[in-house]
Amino acid sequence: MGMKKLIILLITTAAMALPATAQRKVSELTLVYDATVITGNKEPRLADAFDGATMTVYLKGNMSRCEMATALFSSATIHDTRTGTAVVLREVDGQKLLIRMNAENWAEKNARYDGIKFANTDETKTIAGYTCTKAVATLSDGTTFTVYYTTEIVPENKEYDYQFRNLNGLPLEYELVQGKLTIKYTVSKINMNPVPASKFDIPKTGYRELTYEESKKTSLAN
Repeated sequence: MGMKKLIILLITTAAMALPATAQRKVSELTLVYDATVITGNKEPRLADAFDGATMTVYLKGNMSRCEMATALFSSATIHDTRTGTAVVLREVDGQKLLIRMNAENWAEKNARYDGIKFANTDETKTIAGYTCTKAVATLSDGTTFTVYYTTEIVPENKEYDYQFRNLNGLPLEYELVQGKLTIKYTVSKINMNPVPASKFDIPKTGYRELTYEESKKTSLAN
């Protein structure tokens, strides 16, 4: 075998041994999603609030922070996967509220996602430069929605989003039912730079504190 053919063979063999796409496991990550209302015209005020809204997710080790900014309200949920506890900060109609949740409260709030199953399809598309597979999610009550996820980035903290903790990758586009609205979230920005620890600080003043049980009576826990 000539030297040229040997080199080609070695290169081909090495390429076949590599995975089709390199997987990067990250402990720190910032994701920015744009929201678009796809159904729900019966609630125009709420639809206008969510249409064009943004959601930002910060991950750092076992900590996560999910911020939602809409025309009607803003909220931030800080979750510690090590303890299972969470704190929700909400600003609506001039009120600033702080809601504490223990692990049982967190599980109750997300109970609708228990038993969720994901079935891959043959469809793929590129989002933010990453190849994504389309999957159909089915909840235990029979509700379904679609999600596009990539396996090229995998967060070490898989518990940051309860509904996707068993998904085999990172969701970059998905649907979410919010009341009477169905909202599509699509990633517009991915940043793997270190996240400041201050993002996970709990305010000590300026907020009226409610228990999770109290917040449920006022529909402020979601």
